Amino acid sequence: MAEHGLCLCGIIRLLWSLLVPGLVVCVVLTAVLFLLLLGIRFWIQLKKQDGRKSPVVAFFHPYCNAGGGGERVLWCALRALQCRFKDAKFVVYTGDKDVSGLEILDGAYRRFNIRLPAQVEFVFLENRHLVEASLYPYFTLLGQSLGSVVLGCEALLKCTPDIYIDSMGYAFTLPIFKFLGNCHVGSYVHYPTISTDMLSVVRNRNPRFNNATFISKNPFLSNIKVVYYYIFAFLYGLVGSCSEVVMVNSTWTKNHIVALWGCNDRISIVYPPCDVQAFVDIDLETEPRMNTIISVGQFRPEKDHSLQIRSFCKFLKKIPEGPEQYHLILIGGCRNLEDEERVSHLKKLCEDLNIADNVEFKINIPFQELKRHLAEATIGLHTMWNEHFGIGIVECMAAGTIILAHDSGGPKLDIVVPYNGEMTGFLADDEDNYAEAMKLIFSLSPEERQEMRRRALQSVSRFSDQEFEGSFLSASESLMEFAGN
Repeated sequence: MAEHGLCLCGIIRLLWSLLVPGLVVCVVLTAVLFLLLLGIRFWIQLKKQDGRKSPVVAFFHPYCNAGGGGERVLWCALRALQCRFKDAKFVVYTGDKDVSGLEILDGAYRRFNIRLPAQVEFVFLENRHLVEASLYPYFTLLGQSLGSVVLGCEALLKCTPDIYIDSMGYAFTLPIFKFLGNCHVGSYVHYPTISTDMLSVVRNRNPRFNNATFISKNPFLSNIKVVYYYIFAFLYGLVGSCSEVVMVNSTWTKNHIVALWGCNDRISIVYPPCDVQAFVDIDLETEPRMNTIISVGQFRPEKDHSLQIRSFCKFLKKIPEGPEQYHLILIGGCRNLEDEERVSHLKKLCEDLNIADNVEFKINIPFQELKRHLAEATIGLHTMWNEHFGIGIVECMAAGTIILAHDSGGPKLDIVVPYNGEMTGFLADDEDNYAEAMKLIFSLSPEERQEMRRRALQSVSRFSDQEFEGSFLSASESLMEFAGN
């Protein structure tokens, strides 16, 4: 027994001799890191106070020249704040290094018909590639989030604002600006980086754009991914809780953000701005419109353009005579080479289904051309599952197309909802339902279509630029009080 006791004591001493140096190293490294962060914070504060006369309000939007709904939110928010806080200086952090600030502003006018009343400064970031999904074939959410931390640090060191607003969903930048930059921070959330719906997709092993087939078919890999998602959801909630003001674009987004960030006391639904007024000159009474189905949305994987093409193909097979007179027009923006390759794959799909002559692609077109297509089309098509909101859907309804959207997310809860108890559009969730709905809409009488158009137009007036700007200013009031009057 004594020998066993001595042996045990020897093992304990050995473990202690190995553990103590390790603990010492950890304590020293932690202290060094703490002092380094403290020094960076002190240096940033000195830089921040050096010769500053006006408060600086900065928006973090690495893809501000992309031309999507999120960019419309950015420009309308800037316009509202510039009109209200005339003495503040406004900054946009962007990774669009291939264009100048003037070209970015010109693009905002061309695509959205928006001009800013005052000057805005662009801070061009060198490391935007660190938030590209293509850089992280595995653990994409974590990789992009850590990449955004590096990008956020670059932004903070180049320009330290007084008020920081993440307008693109990079929540991991919030603690960087709050604790290192000593900024007041807020966020406008278009879409939660992770959601309970994403967790259920992985748990139920359903293949989707964010759940590869080889993972969904493998129970072990699916369980690993579930654990990874839960850990990431915890971290996402932790960084999101740093936001002093939280604005979300829909009921669906609010429900998820409250569950993840625990911010029910400081969250507001601020519907994104849709240029409803730009379509008032379109004659809703014109009939018949062309036998055209139009889709408006960036060429991103989650938009599920392939579902649109396959559904349209099934619809054409339901038309006994004259399928050649029906056309699908896909209108959207391409952010990068990956999006352009996606368009090429979609064109190949059209060829494989023998409907290439019935499908057109319109990439990065001017606003006036978009408006013309919307004025001529009969159906506005949308297929993204759990779309956070859907500005393109509102534009389609304002322009007089009969909307056919996905039966989920913002379209279901906020947009394609009854008006005075009557339908404002149609919802579907798979190829067959979409194809049937297309056939039904084209079979409606001109009078029935006109009535639905009128109801839809009256319904979407709550999504105007003016409504957004008023709601944005009201929601951000406590944050912007530091910018003065």
